[in-house]
Amino acid sequence: MNIKPVKIGNRYVGPGHPCFFVSEIGINHNGNIAMAKKLIDIAKKAGSDAVKFQKRTIDFLYEKKELDAYRESPFGKTYYEYRKGVEFEYKDHLKIKNYCKKKKIISFSSCWDTKAVDTMEKLNTPCYKIASASLTNEALLKYIKSKNRPIILSTGMSSMKDIKKAVKILGKKNLIILHCTSTYPAKKEELNLKVIHNLMRIFKVPVGYSGHETLLAPTLAATTLGACMIERHITLDRAMWGSDHAASLGPDGLWKLIANIRNIEAALGNGEKKVYKSEISEIKRLRKVFF
Repeated sequence: MNIKPVKIGNRYVGPGHPCFFVSEIGINHNGNIAMAKKLIDIAKKAGSDAVKFQKRTIDFLYEKKELDAYRESPFGKTYYEYRKGVEFEYKDHLKIKNYCKKKKIISFSSCWDTKAVDTMEKLNTPCYKIASASLTNEALLKYIKSKNRPIILSTGMSSMKDIKKAVKILGKKNLIILHCTSTYPAKKEELNLKVIHNLMRIFKVPVGYSGHETLLAPTLAATTLGACMIERHITLDRAMWGSDHAASLGPDGLWKLIANIRNIEAALGNGEKKVYKSEISEIKRLRKVFF
């Protein structure tokens, strides 16, 4: 299958290249720059290739009745106060970008609206991530497409028909598709990892996996199935307040997952059968002919 790799920053994503690991910080920084920097440090130390955040323009994206709705949080009792509390503005994302540059790790964001895209353009983002929730937002897809940057498309809560329509808008050039199940945390019975092969066969672009399960094994299986990008949420503590922490990996889980992905890559090899030098002595010792 001829699949062309996609370049993000200084890395290529696709067959023949190491699995590109994205530690999604998302909103697990809880609106705190210091916490975001700690998570970046953890991601870098564990061997992540990139960290991902989220960007929403609250007054543009949500209607007033949504923002006025009750939502208790450490920031207040309305949905507006909650969203405002966990949202980073341009100056915050600039600090994040500079910190990631210093730490030599790629950073980008999921943009939920066109004004959020404008913010990321000011930061010269290396790529765009389209969240599963935005896959059917045709106006947003067309706007992101117009920026001519690599695109990562998550496919949770979407049918194959939905995905085909989105890909038709985005085009296949510089596109990476992530198989995903959008429940937090996701049940193992609903992960359906074999879809990864179907996405590769149908679209012939690099395909990865965005996991929301609490387990490590399914993500490792996705790597074995050929996922060229892995995205997992990370947190300082899974028991923290916030909507995504429970479905995230703590520091130890992140380290174990990335280490095992690299072990799997080393063990998979290139598929060409050969006799290794280490086997020569065993041939001499064990391969005897008896009559």
